[in-house]
Amino acid sequence: MMKTHLTALSFMCMVMPAAANTSAPSPPPHASSQSAMFTMQDGQSIYEHVCLGCHMPGAKGAVGAGMYPALARNTKLEEFGYPVAIIINGQKAMPSLGAFFNNTQIAEVVNYIRTHFGNHYTEKVTAAEVGAMR
Repeated sequence: MMKTHLTALSFMCMVMPAAANTSAPSPPPHASSQSAMFTMQDGQSIYEHVCLGCHMPGAKGAVGAGMYPALARNTKLEEFGYPVAIIINGQKAMPSLGAFFNNTQIAEVVNYIRTHFGNHYTEKVTAAEVGAMR
């Protein structure tokens, strides 16, 4: 009798599709519930609340479930267009975050990472330049 119930239960699990989750996705951490945008405005706060989880303290990067490149002393940051494009569009394990940030926030975090962590790229990107890249 027990075997019959387990067989029936196994069959039901195989043929019945899982209930679809039709609820709206949760906004990202530290996002305004009205705009689905991150609320931090300065580059350091954005890095500490959004980027730090993957790129780690000191922007040293990490390897584990994925590869999160170091931003510290990263020559790819020399041209501001590279990090702007990655933040807006994503790449590999990096999700597209363009919808969660306005142009000023992207400019702020790019300027922050390009002038910290052993990076000395002082040419600043503007919100208008970020907007032109969208």
